[in-house]
Amino acid sequence: MKKIITLLFLASFGFTQAQQAFKGKGDIKVNVGANLQDGGSGIQGSVDFGLGENFSFGFVANYLLGVDNFNGFYHNNPTPYYDATPDFSERFDAKARINANLSSVIGVEQLDVYPGLSLGLHNFGGHVGGRYFFTDGFGVFTEIGFPIAKYGNNNDVFDHLNNQTTFSLGASFNL
Repeated sequence: MKKIITLLFLASFGFTQAQQAFKGKGDIKVNVGANLQDGGSGIQGSVDFGLGENFSFGFVANYLLGVDNFNGFYHNNPTPYYDATPDFSERFDAKARINANLSSVIGVEQLDVYPGLSLGLHNFGGHVGGRYFFTDGFGVFTEIGFPIAKYGNNNDVFDHLNNQTTFSLGASFNL
């Protein structure tokens, strides 16, 4: 029972002490977290700069640390792969992005929901994310990214890495 009461107290304190998630022009948000996708997982970092009341631009980069090795035949290629591993260019992705920050539109200051578009090394895509700030400087974020137009012919074993729907979650900081 003590654990439940403590958990309820912490949750209610977090929601009552929550701070504004997006302030508009001049606002800088940094996200650091985990990146999860089919065939691998890694780390993601992003930074967003407020340009107006509901608009920001930024950059995001991720690196896949844990990637499944590949054994077997791929796309009817007669040469089998034996314990193939991706190189750095297949593990790393960087993107420039723009966001529509909707906290003032939805009327919840502590929650910033932001759909947007991104142009990266592997594709042109979109993303939908959300940030919730518990204090003026610290919060949590989650984000789903998806490709709209992929680059290349997708003939390599690891072309799907960083070129598919991804899920990210972690900590968000206000600078």
